[in-house]
Amino acid sequence: MAEEGQVISCHTVESWNEQLQKGIAAKKLIVVDFTASWCPPCKLMSPILSELAKKLPAVIFLKSVAEEWAVEAMPTFVLTKEGKVLERIVGAKKDELQLAVEKHATTVENATTANA
Repeated sequence: MAEEGQVISCHTVESWNEQLQKGIAAKKLIVVDFTASWCPPCKLMSPILSELAKKLPAVIFLKSVAEEWAVEAMPTFVLTKEGKVLERIVGAKKDELQLAVEKHATTVENATTANA
């Protein structure tokens, strides 16, 4: 089990479903990196995703090869909250990924603070 601030690799359907359900129940932003070991842009983005995970421990970062999300190119990043897709970024777009994660993480934090 990974701790906050880490990217969690989901190698089975069970671990994938478990992590998604945890994120949905906690109403946390989930960032999913659909990746492949043979993909050079995926390897390029891996340390960037790890750095974001360290910087934003309230966000759940998952790495998966799941097929049910209609991923057509790698890497593909999908940002979800409460089971709804907020944003999809296709390709090794470091700046776009960082902006999207920070934007949605801020939205999540503001909503949590407002409800407190």
